[in-house]
Amino acid sequence: MKISLIGVGKIKRGPERAMVDDYMSRAKKLAKPLGFRDIQEIEVDAGPDQAGEGQKLLAKVPDGAKFVLFDETGESTTSRALARKVGKLRDDGCPELCFVIGGADGFTDEIKAQAADKICLGKLTWPHKLVRVMASEQIYRSLSLLAGTPYHRD
Repeated sequence: MKISLIGVGKIKRGPERAMVDDYMSRAKKLAKPLGFRDIQEIEVDAGPDQAGEGQKLLAKVPDGAKFVLFDETGESTTSRALARKVGKLRDDGCPELCFVIGGADGFTDEIKAQAADKICLGKLTWPHKLVRVMASEQIYRSLSLLAGTPYHRD
């Protein structure tokens, strides 16, 4: 299975870029031994509106892939539960899992209805750069849990 993190907007440089790159690099190192083909980040241009951004995001989701939205209307979950879902999708033969971060206006109802799942990162509103950092960290944390590394502590 391949895992992609797809987000609206580009993070060119700064501490957020460094953190996303670090977590994605760590995840890539764990991926192959766990049966994951690749881990990647895909950035799409913002605008012109919510529907347009949604179409750009969906265009990056390959046929047959499951996609999960980071959305305020999603379910609150734990890192362990997310890791179990990722592992189950891998074990069930899912070819690709895409975690998707929308633009400032979120997702249309049409896109929400197509998603395999929606995850809420809490009741607070987060800047998109931080959501990208948190999402990349959770991808890494999921793989570290599946690998049994000591990164995650209870």
